[in-house]
Amino acid sequence: MPVAENPNLVPPLFEHGKVDDFQSSGRTLATTFSPRDGSVAIFPTNNVDPQTLKGAYPEEQPIYFATEQRVPLAERRTFIVDTFVIFYAIQKIGVVEFEEQNANVFKEDERPDRIRKLCYDYINFARETWVYVTSEAVKKGEPTQFPADHYRILNSCLSLFTLLYAPGAGAEHFPVGEDLMEWLNTHYVEPSSEEGMQLSTQDKPWQDDTFWPYLTRATLRGLSKAPAFFLEKLPSNHPSPHLQRLSKHLTPLLTEHPRLQQFTAERDFAIASRRWKDKVKTLRVELDRVPEDARDDGFENWWDRLSDIVGILEGRAEVIKRVCEELGADWKEVTAVWGVFVDGRLRRSDLPDVVTDILDEMPSDPTDLEDAIQSSLLLAHLADLMNNLGLLENETVDSDMSLRDYYVVGYAEYMRLDPSLWRLIVAYLCTCGPVGHEMADQVLMRVPLKLQAPKDSDAANEESARIRAGILDGVLKDVNTACFEHQREAVRRMVCRIASQTFLREKNYGLAISYCASAEDWPGLGRVVDCVLDEYITQGPTIFARMVQSIAPSLQALKSQSGSNISGVFIYRLMFAVHFAEFHQRRMNGELEDAASDIIEMFQKEIVPTSWWAVVLCDALELLQHNEAMLFTSEDTCLLMHQVEEIATRTAQGSGQDYLAVLARTIKNGDEKQAMQRIQIVRLALTRYYARCGVIGVGGKLAISTK
Repeated sequence: MPVAENPNLVPPLFEHGKVDDFQSSGRTLATTFSPRDGSVAIFPTNNVDPQTLKGAYPEEQPIYFATEQRVPLAERRTFIVDTFVIFYAIQKIGVVEFEEQNANVFKEDERPDRIRKLCYDYINFARETWVYVTSEAVKKGEPTQFPADHYRILNSCLSLFTLLYAPGAGAEHFPVGEDLMEWLNTHYVEPSSEEGMQLSTQDKPWQDDTFWPYLTRATLRGLSKAPAFFLEKLPSNHPSPHLQRLSKHLTPLLTEHPRLQQFTAERDFAIASRRWKDKVKTLRVELDRVPEDARDDGFENWWDRLSDIVGILEGRAEVIKRVCEELGADWKEVTAVWGVFVDGRLRRSDLPDVVTDILDEMPSDPTDLEDAIQSSLLLAHLADLMNNLGLLENETVDSDMSLRDYYVVGYAEYMRLDPSLWRLIVAYLCTCGPVGHEMADQVLMRVPLKLQAPKDSDAANEESARIRAGILDGVLKDVNTACFEHQREAVRRMVCRIASQTFLREKNYGLAISYCASAEDWPGLGRVVDCVLDEYITQGPTIFARMVQSIAPSLQALKSQSGSNISGVFIYRLMFAVHFAEFHQRRMNGELEDAASDIIEMFQKEIVPTSWWAVVLCDALELLQHNEAMLFTSEDTCLLMHQVEEIATRTAQGSGQDYLAVLARTIKNGDEKQAMQRIQIVRLALTRYYARCGVIGVGGKLAISTK
């Protein structure tokens, strides 16, 4: 990649202005991305043949790590984890409804209320985090990743969403103006109480530049008590008799303005609103009768100001838009005022058309994230809520991903900055169809299983001990649980294969086989068995027998899986390892008859791999030469002789490597010739044993028992 004059690396890779020297040395900057957390590593590397490099650069060069966004700090991680609980509950709504349908207790109209409750959970937690960052975090001196205003914006956006899209069962058909005004007054307080307090201390407040803007803004916001208070003072000390008279009529109109929440029926509200509008019209007539030369009090034109207030009460759209612009209000305030004064019966379904018209004249601020969100209302959790409310059924980004999934995947990608949040990341991604499932698989496969316990961690050592005792625990358990919960069976098997390889390196063969079986990795199981058998070659029968004790339970478990797809080749190799170890254990314990039976049983069941025939036969030599008792019958001897002859014949035909290689490894500096010499010794011992059987009579154990 081209090297910029100032690549902004800290500490600097080279001195300022030395970029040409760096490039001429045959080096350049390279980058690589981490599939685990999305970070990027930047490092110097060779750009030409290393032999032609110029300049003396140190062998060890720095590696710079960078991320597009900051890793979540404490307050952000808490917010992410806690909001996931709400997100997860929303995903479970469908499951709950399915169970209720089966139980014949499902009520379709309960779904909006359930979602509304969860929306308020989002709102409340955003508010709590906002308060915490504003006060508690400051007191404790804790660093925060986002300022308090970030959570205030979340709170306002979530509140607006709930108001518009999750009002509760049946409420979507009610007028929305009062709710919008309440939301506006809650999240964007205007005018401030400080302004009112300042004006109330003045003898002639109308001479203050903020007097009429304060009254107008309070009227717009439906805050009737504040303007009524100041209008009641005008008749006593304002110089204009016309304003004194008009203010007496205006004050009751402000305080008696019909509000929807005051009525139990919308029809009664509509009747009261019409009567009130008639009184406003009467006031307009009286206002228009004021002579032109009497409309100024010597300080400013009070008539224009009062006319604006009356125009708001009349619901004149052009007056409301103009006044809002003059006061620095935006499209949100115009929309709320519209639902209170212009059209008191404005429904949620009418809002798109109204807002579109307002935004044409008063567009949202594209540089203001809060404004942009509120005008579009699209975030990861909002998109999920909208999807559950059936608002995004046909909205897609492309053929592979819906609009809802697009935002949820984006949020999950952000969380990948902190790999410890992998459980949440997987849960979010697994709600996003095939694309999300593929991404979740990649996250799961890159979770460090932490199977090697650090020596300086008691808790980790305890966890490691539990895992090695056969108890599924720790991260391994969490990953397994996540795979099961989200039906990621292929990943679960992959993780089990990784765990098996770890235990294999530790020579914990029991667990290695157990996890191979869980992964249905039969070739892997075969490799574990080969390693177990190698212990016999390198460590001898005593250690071999002790190690195999840990894998015997796995054999029983595999045998019990009658319906599984266990490969016969690998299960037979495992059976051989276990039986071969049992043979040596009995031999070392002096249980020679049982040991001899083990030898014959292994060959009769044909579980001895051909490469191990010679080893087993050589280990039987001690029993064949036992003088105190005859441990084999003549039939047993014939079976063993047949195996010896098979080895001799195949070796003579050039296949000795297949039969003698393992035995040769048990001999120091051994080769095929030395291994064959051992087999000849076994052949001689079998011939002598068979001759003894003939002398006795019928032969071996059977002959002795029938005498």
